[in-house]
Amino acid sequence: MYLAGVAVYSLFNDKVRKMWRGERDAFRVLKEKVDPKAKYVWFHAASLGEFEQGRPLMEELRRRHPEYKILLTFFSPSGYEVRKNYEGADIVCYLPLDTVLNARRFLRAVRPVMAFFIKYEFWYNYLHILRHRQVPVYSVSSIFREGQIFFRWYGKQYSHVLKCFTHFFVQNEESQRLLDGIGIHNTTVVGDTRFDRVLQIKEAAKQLPVIDAFKEGHQVFVAGSSWPPDEEIFIRYFNEHPGWRLIIAPHVIGDDHLHQIQSRLKRKALLYTEATPETARQADCIIINCYGLLSSIYRYGEVAYVGGGFGVGIHNVLEAAVWGMPVIFGPNNHRFQEAQGLLAAEGGFEIQHEEDFRRLMDRMCADRDFLVQAGRQAGAFVKEKTGATAKVLHHVTPLL
Repeated sequence: MYLAGVAVYSLFNDKVRKMWRGERDAFRVLKEKVDPKAKYVWFHAASLGEFEQGRPLMEELRRRHPEYKILLTFFSPSGYEVRKNYEGADIVCYLPLDTVLNARRFLRAVRPVMAFFIKYEFWYNYLHILRHRQVPVYSVSSIFREGQIFFRWYGKQYSHVLKCFTHFFVQNEESQRLLDGIGIHNTTVVGDTRFDRVLQIKEAAKQLPVIDAFKEGHQVFVAGSSWPPDEEIFIRYFNEHPGWRLIIAPHVIGDDHLHQIQSRLKRKALLYTEATPETARQADCIIINCYGLLSSIYRYGEVAYVGGGFGVGIHNVLEAAVWGMPVIFGPNNHRFQEAQGLLAAEGGFEIQHEEDFRRLMDRMCADRDFLVQAGRQAGAFVKEKTGATAKVLHHVTPLL
């Protein structure tokens, strides 16, 4: 019934259509690309965020053990479409839906020597067949909460899927405690590999001549992954405070959203793709209307705002914090451990409404020491949390 539903829904939804076609095409990809003489380590990431968590582990494993090939699979088109040409893996494809037949065909084709499932991935048939084949399976950067089905009275039967994992590398002690409570003791608290990833991103940051020229001698406020409710708050403040220049990298880059942003701005603004160093020097705001630059752009700011906190949930605060700047975000942040950590470290700041934002920004304008100290604490928080990748590899490398 589920397969039939997906097939029908794919007729009306482009994202589901890509997923449906990609999953059906996966066996052709494997038939063409799998080297029967090679040994494969399999990484599965649901989407782009999980890929970024698994990436440091993939790349370090490849560096230490080039004799193994890497298979990377995705569930969501938002991950696959962006990373289908990722050079750190030998094969990239969708993971076929979790039926017994698909799982058997897939594992027969690949014959992985080890598998890593990133964060929230619990594929019942794949996991049971991997255990039957005695393939070591690891859950990396996993995090568990009391409300999840595994810890409810009606989820006891489903929680047995967790016993298929060889080891859990969890993000925090709460996850370890919850697993221990249902008899899962093969756990180690290592933290989140995303902290290692943002350090990699920082080291690989691009120099952007247009933004260099825009920054010259000015205080810059960087708003990343913003949504309209976020923009209503910080754009009004920006319009009234000429001492700040503004960079907006909206989460959704579409003509309607870009026009909406431009209509709210009362100071001179340019689209990034239309700017030159000369025109950027004369602008007050640059709107980033392309993807892939935000992590490099944060370096130019004194203060960062990360969007999503007034809607779907905040986006990646670590990409900003790693540059040693205070990070502001909205109230929908309680499910995000990294945001909670930033708040505790006093390098991150939650706002409930526009008045909170105004008070906070006014304080940062008036008290330079406060701004600088908050930035230092944000950077120190990220640095202190790195090292999860090395801990995982220390555990699994003897088995390779």
